[in-house]
Amino acid sequence: MTRLNTDVLFQGPVSFEDVTMGFTQEEWQHLDPAQRTLDRDVMLENYSHLISVEVIFKLEQGEEPWMLEEESQSQSHPGELA
Repeated sequence: MTRLNTDVLFQGPVSFEDVTMGFTQEEWQHLDPAQRTLDRDVMLENYSHLISVEVIFKLEQGEEPWMLEEESQSQSHPGELA
């Protein structure tokens, strides 16, 4: 029976950029449709995991697990005045 290694060193917050792989336009053009689909599926899965972790973190900090509409708008348009 294989034992899961639980000795994990916490190294700090992880961003979406930490778990993504970027392709140049030329590299992307060389991928076949199955590779492009796999990349999309992995990106979506990583994103959903990061969102889940963010929600759990907020709950553990006693915060609400959602943003107010004003916060959402200011984050989607940084530097813009409301």
